[in-house]
Amino acid sequence: MQRAPPSLPPSLLTHSFTIHPTKPLPHIPANLNTNTPRYLTTMSAKITKTSDLPPSEAKWISFQKIDWVDQAGKARVWEVASRKTRGSSGIDAVAIAAILRSPTAPPSTIIILQFRPPAAGICVELPAGLIDAKETPEQAAVRELREETGYEGKVVGMSPTIVSDPGMTTANMQFATVEVDLKEGEQPEQQLDEGEFIERVVVPIHELYARLLKYSEEGKTVDARLWHWAAGIEFAKSL
Repeated sequence: MQRAPPSLPPSLLTHSFTIHPTKPLPHIPANLNTNTPRYLTTMSAKITKTSDLPPSEAKWISFQKIDWVDQAGKARVWEVASRKTRGSSGIDAVAIAAILRSPTAPPSTIIILQFRPPAAGICVELPAGLIDAKETPEQAAVRELREETGYEGKVVGMSPTIVSDPGMTTANMQFATVEVDLKEGEQPEQQLDEGEFIERVVVPIHELYARLLKYSEEGKTVDARLWHWAAGIEFAKSL
């Protein structure tokens, strides 16, 4: 049984490299199956400028003003950001908790690392993405997992529609649990879109909480959805 690819040593997460496609890449485990040139270029991503965005130039987000009346009958105004991409499902996005099952390894999950400009650094996240116009959340979960990690799985659970920042945005999502049965020698390739630079990391579920603490100590930002999931698993051990 092919074991899941290991994470890279921390030193590779803090340095940039010059890519020479015809030469061996430095210090990368042979069985790390990822789009290496894309992964390495993630390390040199940086913010070059931040400026105000006129609403007329916003491609993905609209800015709105909500007039409302509170419980005391007082008129109030709320500023909100909304996605322009919401389709017929009425749901913006999915996040995927993948459960990787293997006869020779403990149950594991897969997380991703990518540079996020709003966070000005590398974020540690669950695979996730927007739902296409005519997709169901379940279909989007399977597709996004395949594209970002290469793994194919079956949806075994979907959360209700949930929100993560209701004080600022109307954005919502569903949380999918996807089971992946690993086959002997399986080593899937990512199917990244142009402009996506994603490192995938397979982690035994019982080590996930400790791994996220380590990433945080290294200066990376852990996504709230992933942290809450890992913290829930860790807390359940003490019950």
